[in-house]
Amino acid sequence: MTFATRFAPSPTGPLHLGHAYSALVAHDMARAAKGRFHLRIDDLDRARARSEWEGAIKADLYWLGLDWPTPVWRQSERLPIYRDALQRLWDMGLLYPCGCTRADIRAAADAPQEGAGLYGPDGLIYPGTCRPATPHIGPLPDGALRLDMARACARIGTPLAFTETGSGPDDSTGRITPTDLPTHVGDVALARPGMGAAYHLAIVIDDADQEITHVVRGQDLFEATQIHVLLQKLLGLPTPIYHHHRLIRDEAGKRLAKRDDARALRLYHEMGKTPQDIRAMVGL
Repeated sequence: MTFATRFAPSPTGPLHLGHAYSALVAHDMARAAKGRFHLRIDDLDRARARSEWEGAIKADLYWLGLDWPTPVWRQSERLPIYRDALQRLWDMGLLYPCGCTRADIRAAADAPQEGAGLYGPDGLIYPGTCRPATPHIGPLPDGALRLDMARACARIGTPLAFTETGSGPDDSTGRITPTDLPTHVGDVALARPGMGAAYHLAIVIDDADQEITHVVRGQDLFEATQIHVLLQKLLGLPTPIYHHHRLIRDEAGKRLAKRDDARALRLYHEMGKTPQDIRAMVGL
């Protein structure tokens, strides 16, 4: 299989130095292996996604010297494919509808279950308020759907692992203990109201369909990889090699975010910086 990487930003704001570093690393790895680098647009959040930001993302990446095959995949155009995957998980008895709001989850987090953590890779760990005692039957509903993590892990029944060529936080490895997932990760959302699918499901389906062999991304997503490997096993999809890289931080050591407009690539471009300058700034 051809070596393939991807960069999948959300069109909800400007690219910053951290985005540049991740895209450059993925692009450089693919080119060194004479493989493919894909740009993919994560626009499931239609309330925040903007076409002008998608255009700005492409302009910034072109300026950096990156190129990719066209047409570019947009997640908003792949909703029927995600729906099919949700149907498969529903038929396995692994999904359930959830009507909890973020406020409900925060309130329940004030009294977490014994032995359970407060936060996991998907944010506040869901307390299981809507989890049924037995799997739902009937047609797949619309709206929010959560993965019954305990049932999913029981269905897999074996240890999980992935190959890591970068490094996780504190030199974490690619070994996953399924029995830890219900308490340390919880019942993650795989479909959200108004979006059709959630990040964890969409990214797994897209990587498989696009034949991505190496997932390149920041260390902040390392803990989410256990969710993705579990979904790959449940859906019979290949597990790519993962390369989690260091994060680009400001002078205070804080990870850059889209709200840090002062680090936006377009501003460096307007200041007369070159792509070579950006590479030097991020340590490439």
